[in-house]
Parts: sequence; C-alpha cells; structure tokens
Amino acid sequence: MGRTRLILCFAVSALLLGGCASGTRGTEGNGSHGGYKVGDPYQINGVWYYPAEDWTYDETGIASWYGEAFHGKYTADGEVFDLNALTAAHRTLPMPSVVQVTNLENGRSIEVRVNDRGPFARGRIIDLSRRAAQLLGFEGQGTAKVRVKLLVPESIQVASLAGRNGPPPPVLAGAQPSPAPVAKVDTQSLPAPPGVKVAAAPLPVPAPKPAPVRSVAEPPPPSETVTVVPVKPSQIYIQAGAFASVDRAWRLKQQLEKLGPVTVSDARAGGLVLYRVRVGPVATVEQADGLLDKVSVTSPDARIVVN
Repeated sequence: MGRTRLILCFAVSALLLGGCASGTRGTEGNGSHGGYKVGDPYQINGVWYYPAEDWTYDETGIASWYGEAFHGKYTADGEVFDLNALTAAHRTLPMPSVVQVTNLENGRSIEVRVNDRGPFARGRIIDLSRRAAQLLGFEGQGTAKVRVKLLVPESIQVASLAGRNGPPPPVLAGAQPSPAPVAKVDTQSLPAPPGVKVAAAPLPVPAPKPAPVRSVAEPPPPSETVTVVPVKPSQIYIQAGAFASVDRAWRLKQQLEKLGPVTVSDARAGGLVLYRVRVGPVATVEQADGLLDKVSVTSPDARIVVN
C-alpha cells in the first residue's frame, strides 16, 4: 500500500468510526486493577473495530450510560466497574485514557477515564457510568448529544501509571526470599600450626537491608468538578461516508436521496480533503437510530454525528 493510500485510510477511519461494543463485560470482579491496553482488532455484529492510539481524537455523537447490571464486574482492561466512578466505555481508544465529555444540550462538561469497550448500541460513541451521566444531566433521558475529546497529557499520565512501559512488579511488605535448607555441620576449634601468626577476628558482615517496598502507583480518580461551557444549538445527522473523490460522494448522495435531505460537504483530515455525505437533520435520537438502520443498508460504515 502506497504512503498516500495509507494516510487516506487512517483519515477515513478517523471520520468514520462505527458504533458497537465488545462483549467483554459480565465477569464478576475481585478488586484487581487493570493495566495499559490498546487491544487487537475485533468484530461485533459483522463490523470490525481497530483500537489505536489517536492523540487527535475529537468526535461528536450520542452518549448513553450503563450502571447496575455491570456494577462490580470486570471491565475490558481488567478493572472492576463502579457505577459511581467517573469512567466510560469506548470502542477504540486505549485503556486507560482520559477524555473530556461535553453535553451539547446544556454545556455541562466533565473528565472521565476510559477503561472499557463499548457501547453495545451502534448509534452511540461512548457509554458513560451512571455517575458521569448524572453530572452531565442526562441520566433520566438515557442519551445526550455530546462531544468527546481526548485529553493528551492526562492520558499519557494514566497510561504510564497503568504500566505502559512495563514497570517491575511490586514487592510486598515483609516478603523475603526463604533460605535454602542446609544439613547440620559439626565444628570444632583447631590450634594454629607452629610459626603461624593468628590474625585478628574479622569484623562481622552486616546483614543485608531489606529491599525497599515498591508500591503500585495509581492515578487519582477524575474530579467531579463540572464545568459549564457555552454551546450552540446542534442537530443530528447520519454521516454515510467520507471520500477523497467528490464523484464517489455525489454518487452516494444520489443513492440516499430517497431517505431524506442529503448534503455533501468538504473537511480536512490528516492534510487531505474529504467529502462527507450526510443525511438529515433529524429531530430526535430515536429518529436518528431508525434512519441509521436505513442508511446502513447502502453504507455499512454510516454513523450518527452531531453538528
């Protein structure tokens, strides 16, 4: 694959992330802590997802939340899900990483730590813990239009503390290696041979000091501080595709026009100009879910976006 084509594939992937979750939830937890994990590509309901480090990640879409059914069970990175902690599930971001989630309907914004794979519903971009949904003000309605942006310094910090660089395992306090068993030896003092001077008794060798105890560094949990930022009125669309060829974009537009208004607009990604095909707008999340199903028949990579 040529360099230009490779760059284009990454750019299209950035604009066309699908929407579904991994089936990793459901095992009873035991209080263990997860490590850093990007993960291998995986397939859910016929759709492939490609986890990767993406320091430019910034996406809009629909958020949902999950709670009691998964409380106390393992997340995809080996942590234990706590519905009262500020955590989230994402399909492709590394675990753990930190994202800023802004509710585009009321301007409420918080930071959460990604430690799970999901959401299960295809038309969602992030699945938040119940507490995160409460702070963002959409627990009651179940979903919200959101912007999700990766916080780079915070994500690097939690990745490092989670063992991204392979730190040595911790040494437990009081744990010392057991000496090897030896047979009993009888000793007796013998006189020095004639003409041999006897040296002074050697100084005792001090016992080695115990190795310092190394504790596991854990990142502080995200603060429950809620920032209110100005937001503009937004609308929901179905993005059917993004193409480097304007001709391909217009051909897809013609195929989808029977489903409603379709627009073609240009956007830059990775230094390339891509032509986005969008259907809508629609008024509600429920309508967006129904339209997504219809558009996906023609364009399997379609997704819900907020603009």
